[in-house]
This record gives sequence, C-alpha cells and structure tokens, in this order.
Amino acid sequence: MEIIVWIGAALSAIGLCGILYSIVAVARAKRAKLPDEELRARVSKILPINLIALFISMIGLMAVVIGVLLG
Repeated sequence: MEIIVWIGAALSAIGLCGILYSIVAVARAKRAKLPDEELRARVSKILPINLIALFISMIGLMAVVIGVLLG
C-alpha cells in the first residue's frame, strides 16, 4: 500500500503546481491593468486549469488517505 501513498503524494504535488500556476497567471493578468473584458477573458482561460489542478490534488489526497488506512 506504500505505492498508493507515493502515487497520491505525487498527484497532490502536481495539483499544487497547477494551483500555484493559476494563482501566478491571474496575478499577472491583474497587474497588467487590462480592460475589464480582456481580464475576464484571460481569467476564464485560467479557470479550467485551476479546476483540473484542484481535482488532481483532491484525487491525490484521497489516494494518500486510502493508502494510509489500508497500510
């Protein structure tokens, strides 16, 4: 069951990197002083990346918990 914990930890790390990327991308877009419509367009492109990263991180954390409980 140790392998499940390590796979879950890797998935959580990948998800965390995606979340950090989306935070930095939105901060750059806000700092660029774009008009409202362009800012909304850029944030709407980043939103799916953020949601996918959150999902991957959640799956990783669930794998870690399952690995710990079974091991």
